[in-house]
Amino acid sequence: MPSGLAQENVRVRIQTDVGNIDLELYPSKAPVTVENFLKYVDGGFYSGGRFHRTVTMENQPNNDVRIEVIQAGINPESREEVFPSIALERTGDTGLRHVDGAISMARGGPDSARSDFFICINFQPSLDFGGDRNADGQGFAAFGKVVLGMDIVRKIQVAPYEEQRLEPPVRIQSITRLN
Repeated sequence: MPSGLAQENVRVRIQTDVGNIDLELYPSKAPVTVENFLKYVDGGFYSGGRFHRTVTMENQPNNDVRIEVIQAGINPESREEVFPSIALERTGDTGLRHVDGAISMARGGPDSARSDFFICINFQPSLDFGGDRNADGQGFAAFGKVVLGMDIVRKIQVAPYEEQRLEPPVRIQSITRLN
């Protein structure tokens, strides 16, 4: 994309076994992260994927900084086909924040995000650049927001789990573009 040109926001729908979640993605603010996510969407990698993790205020006994998110990934059978890791687009640079309904890329360290993503429940400033959830202070790459279906996000968050693993995981039927 030539610099200075705004890109239209992209809408996608996550169809799960418990309902739909519509997202709006912000390619003009987080172009690398949105492009990466859409490669997995357009390639059908999330079909058969799953929401596999719920992080609640009650299930983080060893964390001083507690968060509330649900995490999803691609179809486990596609794990060998993942794309290379992407550069971390820090919230300090993008201006995006981990607000209620924000979608962001999961990562182990800076520049390690691939296909797993999470959705925030409530405002999670500790996940932003400079936040104290991770020792490196780099935060996570927020790149969009839920525009419809937060009731489904909250339903997934309170589904049965062991430790932080959803038991059973919530299946993703597909993630598709709406525009």
